[in-house]
Amino acid sequence: MAAAIATSSSSSSSLQLPSSSSGSIFIDKRVFLIPPSSIYQPTFLFKQRRCPTVVRCSSLIEEHNKHVPVSLKRRRDHLIGGFVVWGLSCFVFSDAPSQGAGLPPEEKPKLCDPECENQLENVPMVTTESGLQYKDIKLGAGPSPPVGFQVAANYVAMVPSGQIFDSSLEKGTPYIFRVGSGQVIKGLDEGILSMKAGGKRRLYIPGSLAFPKGLNSAPGRPRVAANSPVVFDVSLEYIPGLEADEE
Repeated sequence: MAAAIATSSSSSSSLQLPSSSSGSIFIDKRVFLIPPSSIYQPTFLFKQRRCPTVVRCSSLIEEHNKHVPVSLKRRRDHLIGGFVVWGLSCFVFSDAPSQGAGLPPEEKPKLCDPECENQLENVPMVTTESGLQYKDIKLGAGPSPPVGFQVAANYVAMVPSGQIFDSSLEKGTPYIFRVGSGQVIKGLDEGILSMKAGGKRRLYIPGSLAFPKGLNSAPGRPRVAANSPVVFDVSLEYIPGLEADEE
């Protein structure tokens, strides 16, 4: 480096400097870019890594700036800034530990908690002529919905493994539809028709009463194959109009 500076000071018209034997290059007559092969710098926070080093020759800056046009100065500064940012990225971004890795999946709201699951094991299974099976988690005290009436129900839809693919709880409001009129899958229609308002039930819906075309997967939600069995936890909240008439 001393030899290079001495050579530059002996020239009055320009600051042309030869590259050193180690491969160092004098950029824009005042900056050395020293390749990784010449310098090995240890770091304290991360692993040791070879990175190019930018060295400024401050003793030549003021004299050299007098002869450099403004446009060249801007290009030079951009070039130097790029080298500095790239050099820092070698230390920080490559070896930084990934944030959020290994975090447990977000717990989704359910109609049946672990205690409910334990109790459900002792509840007898009911099987209908269509092949629908269900277990009553809670018996309702209200009326049963007539065919064609609107009902307000909360539901959690799962594949047999327990993964949730749809839920009214995540939407924050009960799902309102006309029961028995084909607005939902057949197994859900049949399962709610025999419930009473205020009741809660788990429906084991066979593929023939589920989704004939299946459902595509979405981020965080499993795919439902065509005509595959599904499980619905359903809570019949109320029957709009019917309860008002009875009061």
